[in-house]
Amino acid sequence: MSGVGGGMPRPAELLASLGLPAGDLHDLPASSKRFPDGAQYRVEIPSVEGPECLAAVLETARTLGVPVTRVSQGTGVGLLTGDELAEMASLAASAGVEVSLFARPCAGWDASAMARSTAGSILAPAARGQDQVAAVLDEILRAAEHGFRSVLIADIGVLSIFGRLRAAGHLPPDMQAKVSVMLPAANPESARILEDLGADSLNLPTDLTLAQIAAIRAAVDIPLDVYVEAPDNVGGFVRHYELPTLVEVAAPVHVKFGLRNAPDVYPAGTHLLATTVALSRERVRRARLGLDLLARHRSDVRGTAPGDEGAQLRIPVPADRS
Repeated sequence: MSGVGGGMPRPAELLASLGLPAGDLHDLPASSKRFPDGAQYRVEIPSVEGPECLAAVLETARTLGVPVTRVSQGTGVGLLTGDELAEMASLAASAGVEVSLFARPCAGWDASAMARSTAGSILAPAARGQDQVAAVLDEILRAAEHGFRSVLIADIGVLSIFGRLRAAGHLPPDMQAKVSVMLPAANPESARILEDLGADSLNLPTDLTLAQIAAIRAAVDIPLDVYVEAPDNVGGFVRHYELPTLVEVAAPVHVKFGLRNAPDVYPAGTHLLATTVALSRERVRRARLGLDLLARHRSDVRGTAPGDEGAQLRIPVPADRS
């Protein structure tokens, strides 16, 4: 392939030859891709750290009429007791809601000096050494044993192992790998690689523009997870006003309502229970505000309702119902 005048091909030509967008899609093309039920968006509430927080989310969602279809947790499987896992699985199964638990052991919570340095903090989300990879895998297996069908993964090697083990039948075939925002897919090819490794859902960096998100959407088919409001430690953006266009260009998309001006509670526990429950309730309230804005500007877009049988939600299967 040659470029203009027989010289070297231009970057845009080379990218297009690989089936990638030539650049960010500033024309913001509407996505024709959808969730299995035909929906364009789903509502996710992050940082739901235990059964009390989940109960608060579900209660507030019922009160405010927010169709929460997925919650995610950041403290990790290893910091929940068996009884807490069982209660979360039961609550979510009854409500028809997905729960994605973090497979958490990582350099940032370990004895890593590099992860605590200014330039080395990039290492913090990674699994540091093979013993830690085994520890992450142990959390994934424990989540599966308690009936959960979605885990958050922040390490590329762990994602690859997850995909291979699921393909080999060592994990439930409907077990979902949700890529954490800490494993950044900041461009279309990075997103495609993660999809190829077994990702079922991609949490994008919080500061991507709509044009950048549109380019990633063009490159992959799996759902994108996008913070409409982001915690302070990953940017602190409040971008509710972009929700109508985001749903159009990024579908299928999980719209995530984090919370600005809130404390970092990881790792959470009973010592922070009142705080984490209050934060969980406010995230659902923020989701109500976002959905009201969406309805005012794009009443034609379609979301997913909790428990929808055609939605193929990865709802927990509690042990007594397996």
